[in-house]
Amino acid sequence: MITEADVNAAQQAWCDGLIAIGKAYRNGEDYTALAAKIIDEIYDYNEGVVFFKPTLAHGDKVFRCSKIGALAYFVGGNPEYPNDKGFALNVWKKVWYDNNAAENGIQIHGDIAITMGNVYLINEHDEQVMVDKTFVFRRCADGKLRLCVHKSALPYSPN
Repeated sequence: MITEADVNAAQQAWCDGLIAIGKAYRNGEDYTALAAKIIDEIYDYNEGVVFFKPTLAHGDKVFRCSKIGALAYFVGGNPEYPNDKGFALNVWKKVWYDNNAAENGIQIHGDIAITMGNVYLINEHDEQVMVDKTFVFRRCADGKLRLCVHKSALPYSPN
């Protein structure tokens, strides 16, 4: 049985992973290898299908249904994804979330948990970004919750 604590821990792991990739980049470490490891820990590419629509993805490869596509989004440098500059390379120093789409913003249905709300990010220049997010986690064979759906976007701004 998935608990709200499990879901919150999985979301926090996503936030912490994003910070870790940027820190490795800033410190001259192998941030690409770290990002690949974090993607394996957080996303369900190894056992299942992942629907991933990243916040800043655009062009003809918006959806990232492969680990290679997710890695390109987070660290850039893949010529197959020329629009990706490396979202994690913004060097986010603080990342947190809320599940504010409903009173608790978490739905649990057996081995699936759904969250909706916002992710807040502050980079090393103290610039803050808020994104709308929907995460769906699945309990995998090893017992860990991993993302099988990740949809994020900048909030709508009527102009």
